[in-house]
Order: sequence, then C-alpha cells, then structure tokens
Amino acid sequence: MRNLLSFRNSIVEFTILETCLLGTFIFCLLVQLYFSLFVHLKLASVKVDTVTESGLHPISVIICARNEVKNLTEYLPLILSQDYPNFEVVVVNDRSWDGTSDLLAEFLKKYDRLKVVTVADGDKFIAGKKFAVTMGIKAAAYEWLVFTDADCFPSSSNWLRGMQQSSNSNTEIILGYSPYLKKRSLLNCIIRLETFFTAVNYLSFALKGMAYMGVGRNMAYKKSLFFKSKGFAAHMHIPSGDDDLFVNANANSGNTEIRIHKDTHMWSEPKASFIAYLRQKKRHYGAGKLYQAKHRIILSIQYIFQLLFYGVGFAVLCFNDTLYFGLVIFALSMLVRGLVYIRLLNRLNYGELKWWFPVLELVLAIFLVINSLVSIFVKKVAWK
Repeated sequence: MRNLLSFRNSIVEFTILETCLLGTFIFCLLVQLYFSLFVHLKLASVKVDTVTESGLHPISVIICARNEVKNLTEYLPLILSQDYPNFEVVVVNDRSWDGTSDLLAEFLKKYDRLKVVTVADGDKFIAGKKFAVTMGIKAAAYEWLVFTDADCFPSSSNWLRGMQQSSNSNTEIILGYSPYLKKRSLLNCIIRLETFFTAVNYLSFALKGMAYMGVGRNMAYKKSLFFKSKGFAAHMHIPSGDDDLFVNANANSGNTEIRIHKDTHMWSEPKASFIAYLRQKKRHYGAGKLYQAKHRIILSIQYIFQLLFYGVGFAVLCFNDTLYFGLVIFALSMLVRGLVYIRLLNRLNYGELKWWFPVLELVLAIFLVINSLVSIFVKKVAWK
C-alpha cells in the first residue's frame, strides 16, 4: 500500500494549460516529421543520375538583363563556352543604360552563338521581367528553353548537358537547383539556409508528382508549352512569377523532372543588405498568393506548424513539470531531422552549414516572422 502511494505521488500531474501546450507541441513535432521523413527524405535518398552525353537536342538559353554590364562581363562567357554541340544564348537587354548595350555589341563580334534582343524604353512597352522573358522566348530558335539570370554562373561546363531535354517524351519542364555563394555574414547564412529549405521543398514535392514552383535562375521548359498556356497572361499584372507561377500553373505529375547533379548547379550572388533581401522576399510573397489552392494550403501548414513548434516549444520549457518533456521533444526533432537535412546540405552544396544547422534554423524561423511583418510595409516591388 505504501509503495502504491509512493508511485502515485511520483506521477507528474499537468495542469490543463500544460497538457494543451505539451499536446500541441507533440502534434507540431509529428507534422514536422511528416514533411521531413515522407517528403524531404525522398530527395535525400533519390539516385542522382550522371550527366549524360546522349540526346543533345538543340537548346536556347534565355537571359534577361537590365544594367548588368559587370555580371555579363564576368559570367556570360561561361554560358557561351558550355560543352554542348548545338545551342544559342539569347540575351534580352531590357532598357539598360549602364553600358550593357556596348558590351553585348562587342560580344556579338566574338561569339556566334549569341543573339541579342533589345527592349527599348517607351510607353508602348510593358515594363517588367515577364515582358523581357516573353521577347526572349519569341526570339528563341529552338523548342527546348533553358533559363538563368545575368548574375549567375554554372558550376561546370556540363551544365547544359544536364539541363537538356529529357529522353521521356512527356517531360515538358525541368527544375534545376541554384545555390548562393558563401559570404562572411549572418545575413548570408540566413539567405543560404532559406534558399536551401525552399529548394528542398520544391524539388521534393516535384519528386512526389506535386511540383508547385521553380526558380528562374535554373530551369527549363518547352517553347510550345509556353505558347499553349498563353505564357504569363494570367499573372502579367504582378511583377514576379515568371518562374514559380508558370511552373505552378503548368506542372503535373507526368511532365516535370528535377536535376540536382553537382554539374547542373547554377551559382548566384546573394543580396548584400537586409533591405534588398526584404524586397526580394516581398516579390516572392506576391506571387505565392496566386498559387493553386492545394499548394497554398500545404505551404501554409508547413509555415504555421514550423512557427508553432518553436513558439509552443519555448512555452513548454517555461513550466517545471513540462521542461524535461520539452527538451526531449526538441532533441528528438533535431536528431531525426538532422539526419535528413545534413545529408541534403552535403548534396546541395551547403555542407558547411550543417555544423550550425540547429541554431540557424531557429534564427531563420525568427527572421521569417519579422520578414513577414516588415514586408507588409514594403510597398514598392520591381524587377530592377
């Protein structure tokens, strides 16, 4: 009898508030682990095919540039010298005034593969990247279109071999991967980690047959698909979405593939200031509102439960009775998810971030909340 009373007294009795917090915390963990183990693990375990020399269909590379003379000088030759037998590079000079026109004129004398399309500054032209992209697509000579930006450079001379048309005749869209260069700053770490999670998400869902976005720094699709779907007509009224909204509207389980071989990565310069990064995120938020309803629901669930996991988790740690339970749940989350994401960080060229992963993920969650609030007041959004 005395032992029974002692056992009863040793049982922790939670208050209603503690029970609700702990139950919510556990549920957030389960949602979090679902996406890690049943969605993202697919990308971590998928076999990465080697870059093949078969096929080699003609390709039109499309680059839109506005005041990009510095980047074009450094990076355009790397695109024009790709190890690929039959391709052209279409550069759309969108109303530049920094010497881009003169530079492209010089490049035309050196590179036979280069084609320049000029968008003049005038009221009859529609400002914005989508119009420039449309002009580039119309000027393209080939069916298979590969897209990148002027501030990007390929990880190897085999980039186009990896992004070429699939042997599967049903494939109309190929989603690539574009990491950011490493810089010595906290902002750079946040940008690269946010880019990593975004890439893991859209590439993983594409593998599951639910592609919802791509990045214009590294993607490809058929010219016929663009005109069949009337291009950007459905979202021409917003400045962003030439990449993700097009994929969101046209990708399906049978027509989309991904490319993550290291030779196919397209590196890019990250934003150097918080203001520039906030403006970039503001453009992305504007496009996200036009995603298909099922995609908005899935992404909202991920975002909300990620924030709840940390918010409720820290509340759980504030009570003595739930403190140790909270620590165990945090440890379980980091252990299971760490095994998935550390492998993906290595696979996606961000291996050095794995040592700071737990801390940076928390910093990123806080930053995304602040970014969401601040972006409400950032009204002006433009391509360049």
